[in-house]
Amino acid sequence: MVNKNKKETIRVVLVDDQTMIRQGLGYVIKMQKDMEVSGEASNGEDAVKLIGEVIPDVVLMDVQMPNMSGIEATREITRLHPSIKVLILTTFDTYDYIVDGIRAGAVGYMLKDSDSQDMLDLIRRAHQGEALFYTATAAKALAEVLQFQQENHESASHSDSTPDFVLPPLVMLDQLTDRELDVLEQLSYGKRNDQIAQHLLISEGTVKTHIHRILQKMGVVDRTQAVAKAIRYKIVK
Repeated sequence: MVNKNKKETIRVVLVDDQTMIRQGLGYVIKMQKDMEVSGEASNGEDAVKLIGEVIPDVVLMDVQMPNMSGIEATREITRLHPSIKVLILTTFDTYDYIVDGIRAGAVGYMLKDSDSQDMLDLIRRAHQGEALFYTATAAKALAEVLQFQQENHESASHSDSTPDFVLPPLVMLDQLTDRELDVLEQLSYGKRNDQIAQHLLISEGTVKTHIHRILQKMGVVDRTQAVAKAIRYKIVK
């Protein structure tokens, strides 16, 4: 008989050319009851082969590696296995890396010197389908990628070609209530639901309701896209 209360184990692959980095990440992940390390690779080429064999849920991907870069590996992995979530975990808060990672299909970006709890939160939320970019440079890059897509969409609408994507309509500031704007501002600071609830003196359930309405009104699928769009249209700073 299947235990329906048993949590699903998140299977993670670590890709980094530094053994000590992989060991450190692996140690933290193996301490979690809901995670396991399914494999490790020291370069992008080996990562693509390994991931094709073990089919993990989440990949933590370095950028600069021999044989094949993390960006190239991410592009290949997301092409072959669209359901796998790739997270860029790197030393460099570099605009070009972030843009290339987003375009390659990565759903998250975090610096290696981030708190281990933030990394675990990133893995769990990515597994649940969220896109998360945890640096100011990343938020700016994501906003500009979305803007580039919109400009191409508008250009395509004046031609016979069919765009590869459909962007949602722009959010109007007066569509958001004052409380929704408060919650959106807190999201832009990278706050978790429980932190937002504590700051605004409301329940966590109410925060979730506000976020759901914000996403609907802004025509986006997750909180990272909401923040990026809010920054682009100066709804938040």
